Formats: sequence, structure tokens, C-alpha cells
Amino acid sequence: MTKTKAKKYKSDAMAAIHETMAALHKVGAIDKQTMRHFDEACLTPVRPLTAKQIKAIRAREHVSQAVLANYLNVTPGLVSKWERGEKRPSGPALKLLSLVEKRGIEAVA
Repeated sequence: MTKTKAKKYKSDAMAAIHETMAALHKVGAIDKQTMRHFDEACLTPVRPLTAKQIKAIRAREHVSQAVLANYLNVTPGLVSKWERGEKRPSGPALKLLSLVEKRGIEAVA
């Protein structure tokens, strides 16, 4: 089974369900609103991370702020601000951090 657009699914079963529904949507068998419901149900959610959680993720992976920043394509100063609670990660950086939290630094290496 091929996962398109590097989507991250909750499980292999959810990937199969989602891909089947996407194919049905493509041929017009299900509408856009129904497809959105399957997106929400099948894709890995991204939740906000606290400063403490971000620091714990980095410590667990045994990497410096500079190394983590390099993996996430952000500056070391931004990682520092996240860990102090001055800023919060969002968008692609938050998604990558969530992947590191769940699967380890190898997931984004």
C-alpha cells in the first residue's frame, strides 16, 4: 500500500480506510464533507506542546538545542524560546516535533 503526500496515519488500518475513502471521493462516490471527516478520524492529530514537553523531548533524544533546530529547520534561538515558554511551535515545526515525540528523532532525520 502506498501512502501519498507523506500523510501520517494513526495505524495501518486507518491508512487503508483513508486511502479507500480517498479513492471513493476521487470518483465522486463520497462528498468533500464526508472526506473531511475521514481525514480527521484517520490522520495523526497535532496537539500543542508545552515548554516542558519540548525540553523533555529534546532531553530524551539526547540532542542539543542547535541539533534539534537543525532537524526542524528552525533557529536554535527559536528552540530556546519554545523551551522557555516565550513562543509556541506551530505549523510544520509543531508537526515535526509531534513526530519526534511519537517516533523519535529518526522520524525526521
